[in-house]
Amino acid sequence: MRDEATTRRTTAVVWTAGVTAVLAGMPLLARDRLPDRLATHWGLNGGAPDGSMPLWAASLLPALIWLVTAAAVTVPLMRAGPAARSWTTVPLLPMGIVLTGAQASVIRSNLDRADWHEARQPTAWVVAILVAAVVAGVAGWLIVTRRRGAADADTTSGEGTPALDIPKGRRLVWFARTSNPWLRLLAAGTGLVAAGALVALVGGLAAPGALWALFAGCALASLACAVFSSVQARVSERGLEVSFGPLGWPGRRWAPDDIDTARVEVRRPAQVGGWGYRLSGLGTTVMLRAGECLVVRPRGRRSDFAVSVDDAERGAALLNALRTKGPRD
Repeated sequence: MRDEATTRRTTAVVWTAGVTAVLAGMPLLARDRLPDRLATHWGLNGGAPDGSMPLWAASLLPALIWLVTAAAVTVPLMRAGPAARSWTTVPLLPMGIVLTGAQASVIRSNLDRADWHEARQPTAWVVAILVAAVVAGVAGWLIVTRRRGAADADTTSGEGTPALDIPKGRRLVWFARTSNPWLRLLAAGTGLVAAGALVALVGGLAAPGALWALFAGCALASLACAVFSSVQARVSERGLEVSFGPLGWPGRRWAPDDIDTARVEVRRPAQVGGWGYRLSGLGTTVMLRAGECLVVRPRGRRSDFAVSVDDAERGAALLNALRTKGPRD
């Protein structure tokens, strides 16, 4: 749990610092193509702007607003209990998207204008920004609620030690999860680069060819690292279920009758070819930390599937008991 809290705090700091740099840096990077004052506000009646700021203010004010708002949101949550701290990412994601999107829209509207009065209201971009913010907020909410549900399962499944003989009428469940903070940080870092490239594309700050390649590469790297930075394993009467990432997708599942054997084995990254989802001579290994792994041999297969989770011995014992006992009424 301490690793989870440290990763959460670090991710919040990285996200806050990254958004701050983007907000402050965009006007400065495009200053040669911007007027002395930037149109920053448009009336409800459309078209012509009715408010402006000097370049330095358009650079620093949004960054300052973001820092103050992020601190006001995160500091109380970080000081609260674990349940409250887990909600930190939910407001930070849409807030950062709204501010960076708004800044990019302002830059794009003023780009190559001789005077700020010539800028026009970026209505389409505003709508796109709001939609992206809503999607990010919903995604953050789904991630947090799924993690809390997994935490509840982890708490309730620890009642008693599963043995090879399951008492009649009892239904036992084993749950374990593992995360790799370095993969999460890598996902956050490459995600920030992808977001910066996208903002630069929206703002028209550079040639689109290289930016699209940078955005696509970093976005794919961020998605891959995020998906395989955490894993959850669950053993129940349905068999073994292994799911990846904060949303628990994608996943793999085997019924008890589909497994020949379940055991515990110590594996290290050097044995399986590195971190993440690895294919090697040992079979498939989900390697997020060195040490004990739950290893199963699917029926009819010559290779194993292993996942590095804590308390693997108890999971293997329960899985073998369910496999031996067969379907329950």
